[in-house]
Amino acid sequence: MGLTAKIRTRDGWAVSHAVVTVTDMAGSQVLRAEADGDGAVRDASELAPGAYTVIVTAVGYAPAAASALVTASGRAEVGTVTLARQGGTELPPPGPWTVDPAHSSVAAVAQHLGISSVRGRFTDFAASIEVAPDDVSKSRVEAVIRAASIDTGNGMRDTHLRSADFLDVERFPEITYRSTGLTAAGSDRWTVHGELGLHGVVRPVDLDLAYLGTGSDPWGGTRAAFRATAQLRREDFAMDYNQVVQAGIAAIGTTLKVELDIQAVQGESLPQA
Repeated sequence: MGLTAKIRTRDGWAVSHAVVTVTDMAGSQVLRAEADGDGAVRDASELAPGAYTVIVTAVGYAPAAASALVTASGRAEVGTVTLARQGGTELPPPGPWTVDPAHSSVAAVAQHLGISSVRGRFTDFAASIEVAPDDVSKSRVEAVIRAASIDTGNGMRDTHLRSADFLDVERFPEITYRSTGLTAAGSDRWTVHGELGLHGVVRPVDLDLAYLGTGSDPWGGTRAAFRATAQLRREDFAMDYNQVVQAGIAAIGTTLKVELDIQAVQGESLPQA
């Protein structure tokens, strides 16, 4: 006897914090139950035969309604109720995610001679993401980058970038980022507020983040993709070195554009190859 239902997102993920309310045809509440960790509702309360309305709510989702017919046995099988994210945006399932460095990129672009750009990337980094279950603004990101892993495709330039003129990797071997909050900036975009530790200086830096989707991988895991950008001023992190060439043009631009292409795997660790 009782009511059974499954609460899912449009992508098929369980909504573990959903609340199910059942009302009779007169509009009176006759049952209230919460979904378990698998998004399942199993309530053994006895219901009189007849037609009922099932309303499903969850923080961050638009409410959904379904009909249920209780048979003479006292059972009502609602089936699967799908909830849509408020604003129409689906998100990765809540919990821990681990960034896969083999399928991610941490890059920076600097202007060179005022007419072109030089692109570099860091090849050694680790990061984790925690997607909050009830309020996405409470999600967290932490990352650590080995400063000496800078690679611009030119050995002499990379050696200079590792020196005390720039990253000073001997004194400051790690670049760190820790988020402090998120703010919605569109249907599939957020501003990540956080603190960047670079060259011995910690300053607030915002990331413009776009969520690109979630899907299965060939190894039985689930992956989510993100793209993020930020603008940094070198002088904010005590990296003032420059060289002025002809006509007063600086060899290296004073700003850096950070470009992140991130692929994360669900769970607290990466799968074994």
